Amino acid sequence: MEKKQLLYEGRAKQVYATNDPELLIAAYKDSRGTAAVPGRGAVNNRVSVCLMQMLEREGVPTHFVEQLSDRETVIRRAHMVPLKIVVRNVAAGSLCPRIGLPEGTRLHAAILEYYYRSASLGDPMINRYHAFELELCTPEELAVIDRYAFRINDILKPFLRGLGVDLIDFKLEFGRLSDGTIVLADEITPDTCRLWDAETGEKLDRDRFRRDPGGAKDVSEAILHRMTGGNFM
Repeated sequence: MEKKQLLYEGRAKQVYATNDPELLIAAYKDSRGTAAVPGRGAVNNRVSVCLMQMLEREGVPTHFVEQLSDRETVIRRAHMVPLKIVVRNVAAGSLCPRIGLPEGTRLHAAILEYYYRSASLGDPMINRYHAFELELCTPEELAVIDRYAFRINDILKPFLRGLGVDLIDFKLEFGRLSDGTIVLADEITPDTCRLWDAETGEKLDRDRFRRDPGGAKDVSEAILHRMTGGNFM
C-alpha cells in the first residue's frame, strides 16, 4: 500500500490517497486542536480499530480495512454524509440545559440527534426534515443510518459496561461507498464518546481531556488495555 498525497487534515487525523483509488490511509495525530499529548494518536487508532472490528463482526458495515501501524489504518474511500449523529443514553452536556434534565439522569430510551456538519454555521442541531430539504441524505439513507446508530449503541453499551464503563453518549459519522452503500466512517474513540466509570461516575472521556490532556491519555490507555488484554497491536 503506497501512501500518496494528503487529501484532508482535521483536528485528530490526516487522510491520504493511495495507489488504490478505493482505499485511503488515515493517520492519527497526537494533537486534537491545539493540545498535543505524546502517544495519543496511537491509542486512539487502536481503540477505533478494535471497536470497528467488533462492529463488523456484529454485522455493522464500516470503512475499516486493516491496521497498518500504531498510527495508520487503511480505510475505504467514502463520500461523507454531512451529518453528525449523536446517540444519548444519559443526560449530560448540552442536553441538560436544553431540556432541563439534571446531569446523570438515565433516559428511558436512547435519544438520537442530528447535527449539520457546517463549520460556517457552527454545526447546528437539525431534524430529519431539515436534512431532506438540504439534500444531505435521502429518507432511505437516513433510515439506514438510524438503524445502524441504534444497533451500534446496543453493541457498545454492554461491551463497555463489561469493562466497568458507562456509555453516556457518543458521536457517529457515516459515508457512502462508491456503490452507494452506507457505512460507519470516521472514528470511535474516547474523544468521540462521553464515558463514565460505572462505579464511581468518574469522567473518562473528552470532558476529562479538556481538564487534563495527559490524564485523559492515561485513561484511554487503561480502556484500551481492558479491551485488548494488554495486546496493543
